[in-house]
Amino acid sequence: MIAEKLLAFTLLGAGWVLWLLLALSVLSVAVMVERARYFGTRRMSKLFPRLLELCQRGDLKAAAALATSDSMESEVVRAAADVAEGGTPAVEKAVQATIDRRRLEYERWLFVLGTLGNNAPFIGLFGTVLGIIRAFADLAAANRGGGGTSTASFVMAGISEALVATAVGLFVAIPAVLAFNIFQRLLKRVIGRSNALGNAIASGLHLRNGSR
Repeated sequence: MIAEKLLAFTLLGAGWVLWLLLALSVLSVAVMVERARYFGTRRMSKLFPRLLELCQRGDLKAAAALATSDSMESEVVRAAADVAEGGTPAVEKAVQATIDRRRLEYERWLFVLGTLGNNAPFIGLFGTVLGIIRAFADLAAANRGGGGTSTASFVMAGISEALVATAVGLFVAIPAVLAFNIFQRLLKRVIGRSNALGNAIASGLHLRNGSR
């Protein structure tokens, strides 16, 4: 009973798997575009050297005035400037809390790309298996009916179509993996810069307090 139901399910073929992969590819592209816009509007490549210089000098008012964007680096500077009167320990806690909170925002939806990169090939392989099962079922039915060479050719065409599911799975997975790695690398750079600014602020405060 169960075996018959499972066989009936497999005879659906790979068509629905291809539609699923198509939907997942649209989702993957949407996440890539959204994350690219998010990271792109928060770039600090040009301002970072100037911010770092101001923080090292202990000029937190000028640094906070310059850090007006919605980037993690800018918020780290503003948060540190707000608690600078509390000394180095307060600055370090504020910097770490800001990094931990903003990291969650930067990582939003990246799990989708990671999941698709890891599992889309298996979804495609599953579709290929279903397609091959259906092709051999058609071949068995043709042999019972005496279909001959033309039927065998038709079945081989069905197998080749089933293999498309694996190719589509790889087509979905490869860009997702590349995008996931790129965004992770960008996030690592942002966190590194934020930590550098936090360390510079703490060092600047230490020097300023020590010179009094």
